[in-house]
Amino acid sequence: MKGTKGKAGAAALLALALLATTAAEVGAGWPAHDAPVRHLYLIRHGEYVRDEGCDEDAGCALDRLGRHQAALAGDLLASLGIEFTSLQSSSMTRARETAAIIDERLPGPVLELHRDIRECTPATRRADVMAGLEPGEAEACGRELAAAWDRLVRPAADRDAHDIVVCHGNVIRWFVCRALGVDPEAWLGMSIANCSLTVIQVRPDGTCRLVTFADAGHIPFPLRTYPGTVADPAAVSAALGPE
Repeated sequence: MKGTKGKAGAAALLALALLATTAAEVGAGWPAHDAPVRHLYLIRHGEYVRDEGCDEDAGCALDRLGRHQAALAGDLLASLGIEFTSLQSSSMTRARETAAIIDERLPGPVLELHRDIRECTPATRRADVMAGLEPGEAEACGRELAAAWDRLVRPAADRDAHDIVVCHGNVIRWFVCRALGVDPEAWLGMSIANCSLTVIQVRPDGTCRLVTFADAGHIPFPLRTYPGTVADPAAVSAALGPE
């Protein structure tokens, strides 16, 4: 019993310490460096309507679970207490809507739309996936992602930079391969949840550090979705109410 009380007391002290921590201190929790560092907060869009009738270029909109996931991602980013440098999004509907919901929860930068972080399928080691692509499709995607990499993954200037980038699973996985210095064709070996958070630091010399990948801890487990999965409708209704 004595040991239990000691653990409870330690937990209470820890809780008080956390409550006393300022938002700025929480935001400074990433690995530190002596010189300015760029932080990329890569957010995969929320779950969306699956309908082949949607606009071919813009894609389908978020469903209500996706909007809830986006709100949770926005709340997470707001809780960090960070002054974000930019908020960028793919121009596809599901990413734009996710970014707009996040934007409602953050002060600061105006939402920017970019076509170079749209969903596409780059080259992969999976022969079955490559067989389903049009001639030149993977190469065109690779060029687009390389251009986005050059635009985004650059050293900070005179102070730390914090850029939110709302985009797509393929884009984030390809970026993670590049950040780790491994063959980008390995990207399909990773899975990434909707509205999960991936953080990459860009050091002053241009090298990268992967701080976190596909963190979905802010989304209750029954409401998490991954490529090829769907949430239990009963769990969605229990959390969000009937449609």
